[in-house]
Amino acid sequence: MSAAPARLFVIAAPSGAGKTTLVKALTTRNPELRFSISYTTRPKRRNEAHGVDYLFVDETEFERLRAAGALLESANVFDNLYGTSREQVEEHLAAGHHVILEIDWQGAQQVRSAMPECITVFILPPSREELERRLRSRGTDSDEVIERRLRDALSDMSHWDEFDYVIFNDDLDQAVADLEAVLAGRGNASATTNPAVRKAAEALLDR
Repeated sequence: MSAAPARLFVIAAPSGAGKTTLVKALTTRNPELRFSISYTTRPKRRNEAHGVDYLFVDETEFERLRAAGALLESANVFDNLYGTSREQVEEHLAAGHHVILEIDWQGAQQVRSAMPECITVFILPPSREELERRLRSRGTDSDEVIERRLRDALSDMSHWDEFDYVIFNDDLDQAVADLEAVLAGRGNASATTNPAVRKAAEALLDR
């Protein structure tokens, strides 16, 4: 990747679009990228470490951070609070590193408001059928939960037009290459202003 000025890249996607796999592949291939580690009030799982997976805090501390303006964005997800550290993002950028935020579309709206210079990317599945296949292949959810996740995913997908770029995660290697092009400032083919991108995104939702 070229040595472009350090930027904040916000990556969002519906459940099942493969965002986590894509971002993991991206950061493996580009170790100079920095992730922002989120604050959360969720209990720490056995295989998780404070400062590595999340910054684990109680609700009082989370609300103190939020009131102090220390969070770029925050959200309540399944009764747990999550938030992005403004200081952490600014420190990575000051050190010359691109920063990746992996959040939902609502968080992306908040970050866009706080840091309008950020670059936003939305990940879409190649088709609804593939989205459903990916959700079912996890093998962890009941049909009822999968149906709800599908409804939520389709609702989330309707926000693609709020983002600067859209990447269709069909072939992982190609999707990573498309994302790398965006990070290097060569993402015109994935821009939401590109008629081909708009046509494909609208066809995915127009059912």
